[in-house]
Amino acid sequence: MRAPFFEAAGDKTFAFGRNWLSYTKLVSEQRIAAATASLAEALPYPDMTGRSFLDVGCGSGLFSLAAQRLGATVHSFDQDAESVRAAAWLRGRFGSLDGWVIEQGSIIDHDYTRRIGQFDVVYAWGVLHHTGDLWTALAAAAGLVAPNGSLFVAVYNDQGFESRVWTRVKRSYNDASPLNRRLLIAASYCYLHRHDPLRTAARLALRRRGTAGRVLRPRGMSARHDLVDWVGGYPFEVAKPERVFTAVHDRGFELRRLTTCAGGLGCNEFVFERRSAGDGTTAEDGAYRDQAKSGICAPRQQRPDAGA
Repeated sequence: MRAPFFEAAGDKTFAFGRNWLSYTKLVSEQRIAAATASLAEALPYPDMTGRSFLDVGCGSGLFSLAAQRLGATVHSFDQDAESVRAAAWLRGRFGSLDGWVIEQGSIIDHDYTRRIGQFDVVYAWGVLHHTGDLWTALAAAAGLVAPNGSLFVAVYNDQGFESRVWTRVKRSYNDASPLNRRLLIAASYCYLHRHDPLRTAARLALRRRGTAGRVLRPRGMSARHDLVDWVGGYPFEVAKPERVFTAVHDRGFELRRLTTCAGGLGCNEFVFERRSAGDGTTAEDGAYRDQAKSGICAPRQQRPDAGA
């Protein structure tokens, strides 16, 4: 597998699949356990036996594997052929062929989404904002949720001017030579860690001693691959949490969990539940609406992190 720093220069969009294919070399039982625990914590039913799970833009396939470990039957798809390869490799190495389908497809391809049916859990973490059509993708993902099912999405937070600057950085990365991509990665790393130099120095010291792998990022991710994904990840769209809430709520969903990035850089996470036909909006749902608009529901500082 090629290292994620060396996508062909001049690409207009980021080679997400190449980055995740490289990440699969790092996958271990420890990372799988971290991903499985984070998924179980977020969903209303950690035991997914007898439930179906759709992984939209599956990336490395790590969370498809986590869902299978929790007992679900899994359908994974990604528009990037190398992501499909990565997920298939992960399934062969750590999972089971039984009850896990992997395909190449796009969430904004209506012909594809129409034929795959509905699922108890639709998972789209850090994916929809990279399609080039966030709101069409979000509507399509919501349409794939079965009645009383859950939609788990994470969308980059809208930071106004700073988000526009990062959009320019991402475009520059995908038009740059390999050397300039390295420079953009280095400069972005310094910028993102400018407020914690001591922690960064300690991390670099551990890396020289070969012990950096002992501390996992949340969800079993890799700091290096997340950084490359963040700097290069284009197309790139952002949204304020209240806009995501309204878009999904108006399609017949109630918000069950919201974890924000406290107004900073990163993703806001949402878990919605699809109401059955005839259900109305509850008082609890109204309270969640107020919390979503204020951004005070379960704030959590996090680094930029992409779906896997």
